[in-house]
Amino acid sequence: MSSRLVRILAVIGAVIVIAFVAQRLFGDKTLTGAVRVPEPVATIGEGEEAVAVSGNGAIVSWWPLEAEPELPRLPLSEPPKSGHLAGPMLQQARVLGAAPAALRPYLARSYYGESGVDVETTAGIEVRFGESSMAAKKWKVAAAIIADPTIEALDYVDVHAPAHPSYGGSGHTLPPAP
Repeated sequence: MSSRLVRILAVIGAVIVIAFVAQRLFGDKTLTGAVRVPEPVATIGEGEEAVAVSGNGAIVSWWPLEAEPELPRLPLSEPPKSGHLAGPMLQQARVLGAAPAALRPYLARSYYGESGVDVETTAGIEVRFGESSMAAKKWKVAAAIIADPTIEALDYVDVHAPAHPSYGGSGHTLPPAP
């Protein structure tokens, strides 16, 4: 049995035990709760050893990944032992976590360049964010530029200052809409 399956079964078992104990403690009272499952936004590693990363930088090692997940890879060979990203890797996870769902299939990788967080699309377009602050707003601006029908080709979109974005180049053609 794989270690991921064992971890998943352990989590399910713990939830069942907690529910049983709560029923015994509170009797006929109704107990409600919610389980928030983190959404993976990136991966670390490759193959069976790959682990998911959530938008807040938490390593989600128990999350079962497909053989080739369609998530951008972070430039780490293995997850941090602390179970949580820090520094530039955390900045990247926050930016990837703020990406609109419609753009996520087009995100290839993320890295921390000279100007901060950069995300490369599957079409080769580089989206330059700087810091992860205002990531959702920056993604909206970048998405509007990428979706603009008057722009036929791009190399980069710079959203460091979302009120004053810049873009340019002619080397990458935009992919067709899904």
